[in-house]
Amino acid sequence: MTHRRISILVATAAALTLGALPAPAAQAAPAPAAQPAHAQPTHHRSQPAGAVFVQSNDLTANSVIAFDRGADGRLRRTASYYTGGKGAVVTDAVVDPLASQGSLTLDRRHRLLFAVNGGSDTITVFGVDGSRLVRRQILPSHGDLPVSVSVTGDLVYVLNARDGGSISGYRIDGRTVRPLAGSTRQLHLMPNANPEFLQSPAQVAITPDRSTVVVSTKTHGTLLTYPLRHGMPSASPTTTTSGMVPFALSFDRAGRLLVIDATGLASSYRVGTKGRLTQLSQAGPTGQQAACWSVVVHGTLYAANAGSNSISSFRVRAGKVALTDATAASTSGGGPVDLAASRGGQYLYQLNGADGSVDTFRVGRHGALTRIDTTQTGLGATNGRPLEGIAAS
Repeated sequence: MTHRRISILVATAAALTLGALPAPAAQAAPAPAAQPAHAQPTHHRSQPAGAVFVQSNDLTANSVIAFDRGADGRLRRTASYYTGGKGAVVTDAVVDPLASQGSLTLDRRHRLLFAVNGGSDTITVFGVDGSRLVRRQILPSHGDLPVSVSVTGDLVYVLNARDGGSISGYRIDGRTVRPLAGSTRQLHLMPNANPEFLQSPAQVAITPDRSTVVVSTKTHGTLLTYPLRHGMPSASPTTTTSGMVPFALSFDRAGRLLVIDATGLASSYRVGTKGRLTQLSQAGPTGQQAACWSVVVHGTLYAANAGSNSISSFRVRAGKVALTDATAASTSGGGPVDLAASRGGQYLYQLNGADGSVDTFRVGRHGALTRIDTTQTGLGATNGRPLEGIAAS
């Protein structure tokens, strides 16, 4: 490992642990898992335009907090729904307890919501009706500490972070999700290495054409790609070096892979046969710290910078990425982590890991962001209740 790589990894760790927040306190178990946990009357003057969901990652009883989204993008909390599992905290993580992207994933096509239960090694599947959730299934993750879920078409893959990491697949059959027997693959990363939040893998993503599963390995500095045949992954992956700390994965409209590196770099790749990746471009660095989460909206790639309390933006054109604004927006709370965009891309939602707030941004011309509202969840690392995961419809 080069001296430059070591210094970057140290800087990344420092950015995420600067001003270390108090460890999560033990929490009393809530009432038996009735659904929903609680609800409030609606006061919208018109029908909600959509919904936003946030995962509590509660260490005793994980839940999903549901919000109605108004036509103006503003949120109103409606209810909380228990997942039937427990949350988890990756060792040494501060504002991002699961150290991942995709811990809460919405499948709009099948109207399903997937939530990881890191402390129970399970995945909860909810049926979605507006902001109302109905718990349908609790499935084994076939590994230790699930942190990320990807859904494309009728195919689902989960990423487990501990014991060297693993992936496992599922198939959506109507409204039922069934495990794919024989689909589990061990990643063979560094088991039990410290600090865990830097050594564990960050995200799993299925390509839009369902030909490949991609895993970002964070400080291992590589992307692992598994070609799929009838949904089943190859026995071993193709390994591609990518930046220093590859973290967040997303895709443009043509199915090209976009990778955000924690050092502030954005890279684009063509995914070829047998999972081979060909780099098309690279942009940045942004000069911001701990760029670890991303979303694509109308040809703009946004990256949340947990160490700088900001969002950066990149233009994506014909597979090429270019930095447009290193500080496209500032967040209201500390430690911005997960991002989600509303259906149609008019609004961007940013979850702040420190105080648990959700910032609402209006997406304007050329990807410009205007913050129009901030909604409190009452959770967050500073409250001893670290949360992670956001999804929007």
